[in-house]
Order: sequence, then C-alpha cells, then structure tokens
Amino acid sequence: MTGADPGLFTPDSVTWQLHGDPMMWIAGIRALYLQALHPRAVRGVMQNSDFRRDAWGRLMRTAHFVGTTTYGTTEAAERAGARVRKIHRMLTATDPDTGERYGVDEPDLLLWVHCAEIDSYLHVLRGSGFRLTDGEADRYIAEHRQSARLVGLEPGTVPADRAELAAYFEKVRPELAAGPEAREVDDFLLHPPTHPLLVPVREVLWRRVAQLAYASLPPYAHELYGRPAPAPATAARQLRLTGLMLRRIPARLRWQLPPKHILRAMARLGPDARPAPYKLGR
Repeated sequence: MTGADPGLFTPDSVTWQLHGDPMMWIAGIRALYLQALHPRAVRGVMQNSDFRRDAWGRLMRTAHFVGTTTYGTTEAAERAGARVRKIHRMLTATDPDTGERYGVDEPDLLLWVHCAEIDSYLHVLRGSGFRLTDGEADRYIAEHRQSARLVGLEPGTVPADRAELAAYFEKVRPELAAGPEAREVDDFLLHPPTHPLLVPVREVLWRRVAQLAYASLPPYAHELYGRPAPAPATAARQLRLTGLMLRRIPARLRWQLPPKHILRAMARLGPDARPAPYKLGR
C-alpha cells in the first residue's frame, strides 16, 4: 500500500521473512535455556518476577515485542522499546554471595540477552531447514542492531555478523554457570504447571518441544546443565523433522493466533508484504 509505514525492518529484510516461521517458538525456548546460564542476567529475572507463575506471560511478552518490532509501524516499535527501557531502569537484582546490588539494564546483561536470542533464532531456523545463506545470516545479525538499540544498547557495541557473534560467545563463556536460578528455569521448562487433566498432554507434547530446544543448545550449555542431550546428528534430524511438520500447517492459519502481527502488517502494506522464505535473495 503506497505511503504506508513499513516499520523498522521492512519487507525487504531477512528479519521480515525469518520471523514468520513457526520454528520461532522453539527458538524462543532455546533462548530461555541459554539466557539462564548467565547468573547475573537470570538473577535479574528471578528476583523481579514470579517466574514459575508468570513464565508463559514472559514468553508471550517477548513474542509480542519481537512481533511488534518486526511487523509493526516504526512508531509502534519505538514505543515498545521505550516501554522496555523504562521497566528495566526501575529494576535491580542482588548478588547473594557478595551483596552487590546492580541494575538489570547494565549493558553487559542486555547484550547477553540480545545475543542469546539472535543466536537461538538463527541456529534453530537454519537447523530446521529454513534456507538462509551465510551472507543472509550476517545480514540478519546486522539488522538486529536495531532491536538492540530499542532495548538500550549502543548499536556499535553489538555483534554485526556471525564471526563477531561467535567471538562474543567465546569471550563470555567463562562467566556462564548453571546456578540455582538456571536449575529452576530448566525444571520449569520440563515440568510447567498444568491442570491435572492436561498432564498427559504435557508429557507427550510439551516435553518433546522443551527437549528439542534443549538438544539444540551448544555442547558447552549441555555440560553446564549436566543433563544429557541427543547426539548432534540426532538433534539435527529432530529439528529438520519438526520444521517440516510445523511448516505444513497453513501460514494463514498459524498467523490467526493473537496478536496477529503479520496479518496486520499485510493489511497495512498489501498482500505482497507476506513473509516467505523464497523471497530471500530475489
């Protein structure tokens, strides 16, 4: 639609095509597992919310933020970022060992959360069969200096390609540990609170989703959690099969789920704005 605001990323971005994929949900759970391994970062979450009672709300708020910043107008994205920054400015956490009190909006913590998300989105989607060249993967990482800016980071301090992202993880690895907060996140993701009648469904469906997200973590994360994971070849095969199955669900049906960011973007910009992997590289 001529003159309509395409938003921060626009339909020409890698982000626009990638974030419409159903495997983003599994990638989001992988990100939670990875983020929980930074003791200072996960402490900020656990000390400022009842994670066990509000974990779903947190996951949905993250999904809403990603959807708004990807497919919403520029104004909506900037407003969402301002809201996140305002909340983070008010929150602090305390190190139980040293008594140090620190803000959850410290740049190092924001950068960890950002990089864990971007790495998870890329790893899960590429591993599940979403065709993305190395150059497009680098473009995706660079595009997300925008989302990093929205949460309060200086874009120039954020990795801009795969090499910089890998170097960042190599640098931060000595700081990672599976402390009590990470164990609580792990336990929740394996055994989320469920109505007694739905426990069989949780055991059959949800545990498979959580286990797949866990299996897709890097080997050092498995070592820190101390929980076995399938062999890399097995995990890769499971990712591809899951991607194949989820992508058989018609996109229009998937996008009907609230809050319908993609459908609203298509209504605003026209049907050509529909995200689809084949549009990359055109």
